[in-house]
Amino acid sequence: MKKCPILVVLLLLAILGMAWKFIIQGSTTVASDGRAAIQLTPAEKDLVLSEMRAFLASVQQITEGVSRKDMKQVVAAARKVGRAAQQEVPGSLMGKLPLGFKKLGFDTHTRFDNLARDAEELEDPGHALEQLNALMRNCVACHGSYRLQAAGH
Repeated sequence: MKKCPILVVLLLLAILGMAWKFIIQGSTTVASDGRAAIQLTPAEKDLVLSEMRAFLASVQQITEGVSRKDMKQVVAAARKVGRAAQQEVPGSLMGKLPLGFKKLGFDTHTRFDNLARDAEELEDPGHALEQLNALMRNCVACHGSYRLQAAGH
């Protein structure tokens, strides 16, 4: 009977340790430039980088739409990379990403959805540009804090 509480405590510690590793810390090391280097397989790294390129392409299309006051272009470009785009990320990859990276990513997708919704409803290029400016702070924060590294390199 005395072993049962000890076993429960040990199991709880193991669960907390795994939660720390896979939910909060992810698979990271400290890079030579001080940023957190997220350790990924080459395929996982390619997937994350392709998502970032999609963000960048949408930002370009949004700024073009704003400059031409083409709010339909703004809406379409923002929707492409909203929350629906997150469905493509496998759970195995999510476990390797640190919590801060995930928070920035989720918030960025949400901000694109908000930008699309507001651009459609308000049709205000100035407001869309303000939202894009706030959204870009996430990109700057993420690139300032993290780098992707193929595991073993």
